[in-house]
Amino acid sequence: MDITVLLLFVLGLVLLLAGAEILLRGSTRLAAALGISPLVIGLTVVAFGTSSPELAVTVQSAWAGQSDMALGNIIGSNICNVLLILGLSALITPLVVAQKLIRLDVPLMVGLSLLMLLMGLDGQISRFDGAILFAGIIVYIVWSIRQSRQESRQVKQEYAQEYGPEPVPPSPRNLIMYVILVGVGLAMLTIGSNWLVEGAIVIARALGLSELLIGLTIIAIGTSLPEVAASVVASLRGERDIAVGNVVGSNIFNILSVLGLTSLVSPNGVHVPAAALSFDIPVMIAVAAACLPIFFNGHKVARWEGGLLFGYYLVYTLYLILRATEHTILPAFAAAMVYFVIPLTVITLAVVLARTVRANRQTMAQGQNS
Repeated sequence: MDITVLLLFVLGLVLLLAGAEILLRGSTRLAAALGISPLVIGLTVVAFGTSSPELAVTVQSAWAGQSDMALGNIIGSNICNVLLILGLSALITPLVVAQKLIRLDVPLMVGLSLLMLLMGLDGQISRFDGAILFAGIIVYIVWSIRQSRQESRQVKQEYAQEYGPEPVPPSPRNLIMYVILVGVGLAMLTIGSNWLVEGAIVIARALGLSELLIGLTIIAIGTSLPEVAASVVASLRGERDIAVGNVVGSNIFNILSVLGLTSLVSPNGVHVPAAALSFDIPVMIAVAAACLPIFFNGHKVARWEGGLLFGYYLVYTLYLILRATEHTILPAFAAAMVYFVIPLTVITLAVVLARTVRANRQTMAQGQNS
């Protein structure tokens, strides 16, 4: 292997980690300065910024006529965000889930995943579909920021009544510095991920992998590296709202903005292969829906749930490889997943969810009696 490729790989990894740290510092300070919660910063600024590689790769692929790779990148990134990134982050430290995510953002993520399936049933995401999706991201951003600022004002008023006047707001110079930190962090994340992805694509094509598979795995993981770095570093630093918000926000951004803009700029929209309709998009929907019982369970993602998500990502990736290589073990592997592993997981989550609901009812009943 060329020494230049190895050097770029190492430098890309360094840029990813350093960029995630700088981005996190700038984002948290910018949130405090603007009166916006860290969760909304994670859902918007961090999520959209770390999804910029998906946007660049997907638009470029669609413009070059490689719509299968473009769609595979979006689907694979959304699956990777939940299973790999959320799983790894929860393995590092249990993640606290805000009520806003359970009440609005996760249901929105599930609904958009279903909408993507419905739009693609005719085999294409048209330019008109893309315009609808892209308009949705503008509405989502404006609504999220307005809601957060209203909540922040209420918190500040309560704080002032209890403890006196609030601290002096930061100067314009500090605001500019925070914005620069965010920009530098995003730039380092983007450059680092690009260096890592380029080598992987060359190797994958040399092995004869299909464009859809490359998009679902290598490009999806590579373009998700900024999210990986940002969420993992956020978990290590205790910024759990940003870690979870980044994952959910990135998935919403990928469908509304990345798929919407790609469909708009592509001459014939985005082609949706039959394989994506029958397997990959349903998996993306199932993964998004699985967040609801996991998040609702105590409003947190425990370590064992993170391990479960991460384990499923390994299984999903293995299935894609077996399917691409048409390995003889594929039928037995698929049967074991469909008839044993997945039902067992569903039953386990259902039992845990039922216990959580019962415990909450008992707590409310005790509070009313007292």
